[in-house]
Formats: sequence, C-alpha cells, structure tokens
Amino acid sequence: MTIRRLAVVVVLASTALVQVQTATAAQAATICNRYCDGRDAGLAPADRVPVSVSLYGRSFKVHVNDTDAMVWGSVEGGQAGDEVWLDRSFDGGRDWADGSRLGATGIPSGSGGWRTAQFNVDDWGSNGVGALRACGKAGDRPEIVCTAWARSNWNAWDRRTAAATALMMRFDRGNGLFDSNGWWTGANALTAIIDNIRRSGMRSYQYVIASTYDKNVNSRQGQFRNEFLDDTGWWGLAWVAAYDVTGDSRYLNTARVDADWMHSYWDTRCGGGIYWKTDRASKNAIQNSLYIQLNAALSQRIAGDTVYRQRAQAGWAWFKTTGMLNSSNLVNDGINMTTCRNNGDVTWTYNQGVLINALVQLNKLTGDADALATARRIGDALTSSGYLSPGGIMREPNEPDTCSGDGVSFKGAAVRGLGVLNAATGGAYNSYLQRNADSAYATDRNSIDAYGSHWAGPWRSTNHSCQHSALDLLNAAP
Repeated sequence: MTIRRLAVVVVLASTALVQVQTATAAQAATICNRYCDGRDAGLAPADRVPVSVSLYGRSFKVHVNDTDAMVWGSVEGGQAGDEVWLDRSFDGGRDWADGSRLGATGIPSGSGGWRTAQFNVDDWGSNGVGALRACGKAGDRPEIVCTAWARSNWNAWDRRTAAATALMMRFDRGNGLFDSNGWWTGANALTAIIDNIRRSGMRSYQYVIASTYDKNVNSRQGQFRNEFLDDTGWWGLAWVAAYDVTGDSRYLNTARVDADWMHSYWDTRCGGGIYWKTDRASKNAIQNSLYIQLNAALSQRIAGDTVYRQRAQAGWAWFKTTGMLNSSNLVNDGINMTTCRNNGDVTWTYNQGVLINALVQLNKLTGDADALATARRIGDALTSSGYLSPGGIMREPNEPDTCSGDGVSFKGAAVRGLGVLNAATGGAYNSYLQRNADSAYATDRNSIDAYGSHWAGPWRSTNHSCQHSALDLLNAAP
C-alpha cells in the first residue's frame, strides 16, 4: 500500500525523558502472535519500508514484515553510539506509554547502521489493533526524531479494510465505545464496521458487536435508549445491521425496543411526528427520518408485521406535509413549532442521506414507487449542489478542519444513504462515489489510513467520527 505522507516529530531529549522511556519499556508486555516480540529481523521473509525520516544525516526507517505482521526499525548512515528503537500504540498513535523504546539498541563500534529486533503490530490475543514507529537520535546530539506511524497490511489489504482497521484502533476495549465516549457517533462507527464486514468479507472485527452490546446495553436508560430520540434511532439501526450479520435475535429485539421508545414520543402536535428529545420541545428532520428507516427495516425482518410497517408509512405521510423537503429537493433541519412548517434551517448532509435511506427502505417494504423517486430527487440534489458538493466532492456546511463535534459524523450517514440508493438504482451514483473515494484516499489520509474531515483535502486530524465517515464512503464506493 502506497503511503503518501510522513509525519516527523522532533523533541528535545532530556535525561529525565530517557529514564521515563526506559522505565516504561521495562513494563511493556511481550506479545506473541505467530511469533513473539524480539524475533531476529534477519528471519523476516519480507521487508517493506513505508515511512522514514532523517536527522543529522542519519536515516531512521520502519521495516514491515507483512508476512508475519511484524515490524523492526533501523538507523543508517550513522556512527557508533547512535540509537534506534520502536514505539507501539494500540490507539492510533495517541498513546504509547506501554510500548515505548521497544528493542532499543545502538550502533556498535565499527558500524554505520543497526537495527532492532522484530515486534508484533497487533495483539491478536486481546484484540489490540496496533501501529508502530521508529525513533532515534544521534549519539552526540540531544534531539529525538520519529517516523510517522505504520503497520502491516494484515486486515488492511485494500482501501476499505485499511480504513476499518484504522477505525478499530480507536475502539476502547475497556468500555466498548469508540474514542472512549462516542455515543450516537459510536453507533455510526459500529454500523460502518458492520457494513465493512458485509462489503469486504473481513470478519476479524466482528467481536466489536458483542463487546459494544454487552458493555453498554444497561447504560443510560437501557437497551441503548436515552433522552435524544435520534441517538436511539442510530443505535436501533446499528442493531438491525448487527442482527443481519450475526443472526442473533437479541440485537433485533433491542432494535424493536428502540423503535418502540421512539414511537412513544409521537403525538398529534403539528399533525404528527416524533420529538428530537424527551422534553418534547422540537421536531426535526433527523429523528423522523431515522424513525421511518428503522420501522421500515424492522418490518422487513419480522414475519407478518403490520405495526412497524404502519409506523413507517405514517412517518413518511407526515414528513411530506411539513415542507422540510424544500423546493430544491433538499431537507432542512426541522420545523417551526409555532407554524408547524419548515424552519428554513441548515440543509445538513445527513438530513439528505438518512431520508434517502428511509425512502429506499420504505420502497423495499411497500413497493411505493414515489418514495424511491423522491429519494432519487434528493440524491441528485445532494450530488449536484454547489453548497453540499462543491467541485463534486461532498462537504458539510461549516466543515471544521479538526475532527471534533457532531458534524464530522454527518457525511458518513449521508454517503451511507446515497450508497443504498446507488444499489437500488443500478449504480446511478457510481461516478460520484468513486470520485469522492479517490479524492479522500489521495488527499485526506495519513500513514496508517486514518482520515480527516475534508474529502477534498488537506488532511488535518482524525477521530472516530471522521474515520467512520470515510469508511462509510469507501464501503459505498463501487
């Protein structure tokens, strides 16, 4: 896999820093997969150098043994006393305290280069998804230099699986959430992983389904319900997807509980619809689109159902009366609770994609041709909009450089819905999806296939929300 970008970190090395790093290295546990940490690099059957960095004429390199999913580091063009070691991280390079200065070694007298032993990239026994970098210093200088992070192509043999693996680096194995606290965005990240399983056939990360469920099913208000009805909808759809992959009925049962919870906040104010929150203050597009989609999805999977089918149909019948789908075939954010009409607020990308997905599911359920035709009009408007797709590349209104806040998840849901419509229309959006995927891969990706917020580039930062959005894009692309 070609790596397009190197990240160089140079820090001043003090005696205290070296002592701390040495202490943490002593605490690092030995990992054994096919082979154990510390294997001689001379035994590696493959040698790929994806990243390197120079300092004072020395070249520090990461060498990847893709056959055995191991890595070693080297220093070249140096002199006796120069040092090289590896750092290993299981959270995408944010922390490496328990994997610092692995294989630390120095160039011996009479040599101009040296190398570490090999160390495992991942920890297969405890589902640790890792990355390593090479660091080093000149023997007569205080500065330390490190390469960008790198990993093997194990579970990363193409764009989609590499992006899924980078997303799994951000899964907190302790609490079963992404980036430790992602709630509704975590539901979207889980859905992206499940969709990747279906698209790529890679089941290495299927454990994330049960892990997320078991660790969180009793949190909040139980069964993945909470005060935000759209949050509940995201989780309900994630568990429908989980049921499709695993056949485990507990996931479908939880999705039913979620749909029923959402329905309990449907009333006749403004003619119908569910509220955004349990405070019953506002009705918006996103939770009502999720409501239609979840009910339609459930009805497709429950033999003899009429309840969820009727709810999905009623949801769409009400939505059409609100004017939230505007004259430009784009969905505004919600309704004015005084006038009960379109509030004219922002046309966020996810409002387009989720309603598209809902209408495709409704068409599958009922054969409603108008639902599919409406989805197609929204898809055409989304992909041709100079506001939402400038230059043919999807961009969120007010898209931030940094991967923070709710908005960086929106494009994932948008492109997921567009991908479902693309499949239902025989590839009508193939070129748009491929163009976006190619652009993100070329301009918005770092050395371990972590993506940022700008699919047109440049790469600035990443988190699980930006990453799942990119994975949704790659899952949807032809």
